[in-house]
Amino acid sequence: MPMKPKKIPMRMCLGCSEMKPKKELVRVVKSKEGGISLDLTGKKAGRGAYICADTECLKKARKARRLEKSFSCRIDDEIYDAMEKELTSHEQQ
Repeated sequence: MPMKPKKIPMRMCLGCSEMKPKKELVRVVKSKEGGISLDLTGKKAGRGAYICADTECLKKARKARRLEKSFSCRIDDEIYDAMEKELTSHEQQ
């Protein structure tokens, strides 16, 4: 019997709204305590949403408030700024 090709989990980027393989995206997670942060390992507990590993997509998602809609809560500018810094340093690796 031929082996079935492995199914690649796909997720939608909240910035550009494109479906991409989960491995290529960065997970943004909301913990039970309500803290929002980037989850570069993809293993943190909590509600997850995905964006491309690109600051442009984060900016688009921020402008359209897509992360706030996804987590149904208000996100402070400091959190967005911290995520942007973390993403920028991740991009340069």
